[in-house]
Amino acid sequence: MNGSFLSQNRSVFWFLLSLAVFVLIVTVLSEATGNGMISTSFVKTLGKTLCLMLVAIAMDVVWGYTGILSLGHMAFFGLGGYMIGMWLMYARIEIIITESLRAAAIPPTPEEIHDAIGTQIFGVVGSSDFPPIWIFAHSFWLQIAMVVLVPGLLALVFGWLAFRSRVTGVYLSILTQAMTLALSLYLFQNESGLRGNNGLSGLQNLPGLDAVPQAQISIAFFWASAVALGAGYVLFAWVVSGKMGSVIRGIRDNESRVRFLGYHVESYKLFVFTLTGIVAGIAGALYYPQAGIINPNEIAPIASIYLAVWVAIGGRGRLYGAALGAAFVSLLSSWFTSGGAPNIPLGFYTIQWTDWWLVLLGVSFVAVTLLAPKGIGGLFDLIATRGSAEGGEKK
Repeated sequence: MNGSFLSQNRSVFWFLLSLAVFVLIVTVLSEATGNGMISTSFVKTLGKTLCLMLVAIAMDVVWGYTGILSLGHMAFFGLGGYMIGMWLMYARIEIIITESLRAAAIPPTPEEIHDAIGTQIFGVVGSSDFPPIWIFAHSFWLQIAMVVLVPGLLALVFGWLAFRSRVTGVYLSILTQAMTLALSLYLFQNESGLRGNNGLSGLQNLPGLDAVPQAQISIAFFWASAVALGAGYVLFAWVVSGKMGSVIRGIRDNESRVRFLGYHVESYKLFVFTLTGIVAGIAGALYYPQAGIINPNEIAPIASIYLAVWVAIGGRGRLYGAALGAAFVSLLSSWFTSGGAPNIPLGFYTIQWTDWWLVLLGVSFVAVTLLAPKGIGGLFDLIATRGSAEGGEKK
């Protein structure tokens, strides 16, 4: 990173520094180090939050910087989770089956082990045969490749079809939402090959690491999520800076003028859409082993709408704003929906936040949109502006 990059993206240093300090504090206070001030379950919550911050940053690049309101990026997030989940289920059940058959008088053949694994995985949907989509499930590295390729290919094909047709605005948003809905409805079917409504479960149990405490596994995933978030922030800060950043912001503000200047608008939009889809898939691959389960509900259109709300509350067009919005809303959501927030008795009615949280979120979204369109990130801009002004006065 040269000086020009850092000068254009001063938030990079402060974001990485804040992230490093946060990771250090959580690590020291976690059960993995023996301190135990932060429980393992909360470390998992924080790790999942870091993954949501990463997908929110990706959403901000495609919406806040390029002007494409995608209501389908959580589909890429979920596909990344499904891809890694397939290997986790296969490898874990393979170990269980192999150990259970080890004492047999006649050693089982690889085909028998494979069939037994299929019965164990797909018996819940009345099948025992592996669908073609599971062809690489036995290989960790091939499934890691699928984490990148499957969301990336879907984003590439969808984006190419949409952008070459010059679909823009609300029509493009509806198309992305339709894509997400179609995918989630397909995954609900048992014939999808991904266990239908049951989804993939037990993902927190890493194959071959049964003797490793969950406290250590959770902190390892927390570190991995932090590294991915930091790398993603730097990557997208580079994307939105320099000439490319000027072009995509120009597309957001006046697409026709950018096209008139000779830029191939569709190529820029396709690049951003595909790259953010891939990063969303990587974030999902880190998120769901910490969540322990993934099912088609995770890909429902409402999830992508929530993602847009996080970015709007954090502040569009500011990478750190999107990250802060995702962290703020997701942690607040966990607090309200888990019963942490006390109910408010009004005499004639008691407000139970587990029921009213979505209403509060909706009101907050409308309020931020009308009263503070720059979101949480705008507060940092205001502080920075005042600091610069005061510094100039002192001079």
